[in-house]
Order: sequence, then structure tokens, then C-alpha cells
Amino acid sequence: MKAVLIAALVSLVVSLFGTPLYIKFLVRRGYGQFIRDDGPTSHHTKRGTPTMGGAVIIGAALLAYAVAHAATVTDVTVSGLLVLFLMAGLGLVGFLDDYIKISRQRSLGLRSGQKLIGQTLVAVVFAVLALQFPNQSYRTPASTYISTVRDTNINLAFAGTAVGLVLFVIWANVMIAGTSNGVNLTDGLDGLATGASTMVFASYVLIAIWQFNQNCQTNPSVKCYEVRDPHDLALVAGCLMGACFGFLWWNASPAKIFMGDTGSLALGGALAGLAILTRTELLMVILGGLFVLITLSVIIQVGSFKMTGKRVFRMAPLQHHFELVGWAEVTIVIRFWIIAGLFVALGLGLFYAEWVVGIG
Repeated sequence: MKAVLIAALVSLVVSLFGTPLYIKFLVRRGYGQFIRDDGPTSHHTKRGTPTMGGAVIIGAALLAYAVAHAATVTDVTVSGLLVLFLMAGLGLVGFLDDYIKISRQRSLGLRSGQKLIGQTLVAVVFAVLALQFPNQSYRTPASTYISTVRDTNINLAFAGTAVGLVLFVIWANVMIAGTSNGVNLTDGLDGLATGASTMVFASYVLIAIWQFNQNCQTNPSVKCYEVRDPHDLALVAGCLMGACFGFLWWNASPAKIFMGDTGSLALGGALAGLAILTRTELLMVILGGLFVLITLSVIIQVGSFKMTGKRVFRMAPLQHHFELVGWAEVTIVIRFWIIAGLFVALGLGLFYAEWVVGIG
């Protein structure tokens, strides 16, 4: 627990005090956000605001992870490193996307195919490695079983090891693409994605600590959790929670900096990694319910327009619909934060209810 607290505190401090220094660096370089002309007109005032702030979140999380382990003289784990790899790898893809947008002053960065290849490559490496490295109890970081609040009886390796590996890689890619793009779509208003991500990472701190205290490797029982490195996953979640919280000080309205795709893809990837390695894959749909709603609004909008030629919302993603309805940006962000918090509370409630009455 001490290491988790150190990680959260260090990442918070680094992000809080490192972000203004990074803002000054970006301003000197002229790295400002390009704003689409077809978006809400109120966003035009944000043109030129420094972006790629996700680099601070990534850097703060990585530094805090190293400091926490050094301070407590504990070994790093494969599970923790895998989540950090997924975060940093997708962050790099997002960074390239952001840099192209800024350098060429356009709303399009990497082409969709290039971005997909980058995301897929990182996700495949993560998924393959997650089924390797068994510990002394023969537990690997991930499992081929589909999980809710723990592994279910649905095994992707039903037809053999090779088929199971392929199916798991596909499943992991779907999860990683869904969460990373969900956070990316949510990152449209000042502080919205950062605040919501902070809450979800906080929930994973609680979940992983509970799994550590009730782990089959140290405390075997009927209800124990088959998670390889729960304490280190709690530490990683603490790093990300603190980094997002510190960044939010500067990202809240009126934002002094945007996280960009650098941050949104990295945070979404980290959420997927935590869900896969804590064996709470489908619970992530509830915990990240705000991201799911916003993603669904885009799917509904595109599907409706292609099939009927009519739009369901004035603009998608959902937060921009409410902007065009007349809601103030701060009002939308706060109300969406409330919704995100309710989803997190529901997810944690379901997680604990499964332990109490075994409904998983």
C-alpha cells in the first residue's frame, strides 16, 4: 500500500508542476492545437492552445512507477510493465498523429490506415506477451478466459492453444481499440476526458488492492482472485490517477493545454490493459460507461445518416450536441463527470456484490 501511495503522490506532483514547464516549451515551439472549422464556433477561441500534453501524463506515470519501486525496494512485475508498455506505445502513435497535425496545420494527422496499423502493432505485442511469463504458480498476466469481475467459463482457447492465442489477440485488440478511441472521442471539451479517466483509474486502484488482499497466491479461498500481480497493477493505476489529477489542474476550463491524441490513446490503452490483466474485461464497460455512451453516440449518428440520411444528434460526439443545444461547456463537463462517477460507483458496486453474493 505504501508503494501505491508514493506512486500516486509522485505522479501528481510531477504532473502538477511539470505541466506548466511543458506548456512554456510548447509555446516557444509554436505547437498549438488546430481547430476544425466545422466544429462548434465556441471552440475557435481555443486555436493555438498547446497540445500533446499527454506526454506529461505518460512521463509522470513512468517516473512515479520507477520511484515507487526504488523507494520501497521492490521488484517491478511483468504485469505492470505490460500496462506501461501499452500506454507508452499507443501514446507514441498519438504523438505522431498530433505532431503531423501541428506541423502541417491541419485537422488530419496520421491517415486512418497508418493509425490503425500503429495501434494494432502495439496491441498485438501486448496481447502475445500477456500470455507469456508464468510465475511460480503458473499464472500468466492475462488469461484466455473472458472475464467480468473475474474469469468466466468462456475460454477462447477451446479449440487449442494456437487458436486460443489468435482469438485472445483479436479480443484484446477489440478492447484496446474500443477504450483508446472511446477516450479519444471524449476528449473534446476542457477537462472532460481527464476528469473521467481519473475516476476510472481510481476505481482500478481499489479493485487491484482488493484483489491483492484476497489473492489466491497469498490468501487461497473459494472466492480468491486469480490475478498474477494485483499490487503492482494497483501501483500502475495509482500512477495514472495521480498524473491525470495533476494534469487536470491545467486542462480544466479554460484549458491551458490539451492532452491530444498523445494522451487520449495512451489513457485508453492503459484502461484496457488494466481491465485485461485484472480480469475485469466486461466490467470495464460499466466503469468506463461515459466513454461507451459517447462512442455509441458517434456510431448511432454515422449509422443513422448512412441508412436514412438524417442525423439523430445535432453533432457527434454527444458532448458537442449539448453545446449546440446551448449548454455551457463547463456545465456539460461537470454533468458528464457526474455521469462518469455514477458509472464508476455502479461498477465498483457490482465488483463488490460479486464477492458478497457471487453474482459474477
